[in-house]
Amino acid sequence: MSYLETTPTAAEDYRTEKRERIARFANDKDFRALSVDWRAKALERKYMNNFSWLGRPMIQLPTDAMAMQEIIWAVKPDLVVETGVAHGGSAVLSASILEMLGHGRVLGIDIDIRAHNRAAIEAHPLAHRISLFEGSSVDPVMVSKVHDLALGKRVLVFLDSNHTHEHVLAELNAYADLVGVGSYCVVFDTFVEDLPDDYIWTDRPWGKGNNPKTAVWEWLKTHPEFEIDKSIEDKVLITSAPDGFLRRIS
Repeated sequence: MSYLETTPTAAEDYRTEKRERIARFANDKDFRALSVDWRAKALERKYMNNFSWLGRPMIQLPTDAMAMQEIIWAVKPDLVVETGVAHGGSAVLSASILEMLGHGRVLGIDIDIRAHNRAAIEAHPLAHRISLFEGSSVDPVMVSKVHDLALGKRVLVFLDSNHTHEHVLAELNAYADLVGVGSYCVVFDTFVEDLPDDYIWTDRPWGKGNNPKTAVWEWLKTHPEFEIDKSIEDKVLITSAPDGFLRRIS
């Protein structure tokens, strides 16, 4: 890297170029269509099950993992609330960024944390930054417990558990208000609404018209304090969370 590339002017030129490129992606219909088509094929092939973060399986698209770490680094939360634990890879991702920041904890909530997953997460080198709560994320007792822990903290929320409209709407009502101005409530698997009309979910209760995106759309009608941050979606293009990056603006 040359000296010129490290000067403030060069850094601003780079940021400007990046903003302009991402803005062009927003209107690049062909490129976006390819991304949507690729995502559907990736789902059929369970592509997102191929990855891990620091040794724990993480059922996320790599582009979403990149977006998550950028958000955590920018927000610098004291507490990351994650619904949906599975193998723990997402919680470990959040914990790893918090470890680099030097502060913060991850609170993972799941209705069923399997014993082998709990054992592996609790044995992980970053376990000191992770707390696991087993139970429904929308149970009033659980919601109250999380709110007590979040009191006075800068909070970031990731919602990635049951993907039905009713459940996600309940999670938004339960946890989005923990998020302060400039932070995010990210709702995953909103892409269900965008799958081809003939796509059939054989073993899941969600589908077109009943999924996280429909919940987001309904919830936003009465919550003008949040907006969809399209710049993240425009940046990564291949994401399970279109219309799901919700930033608090007031």
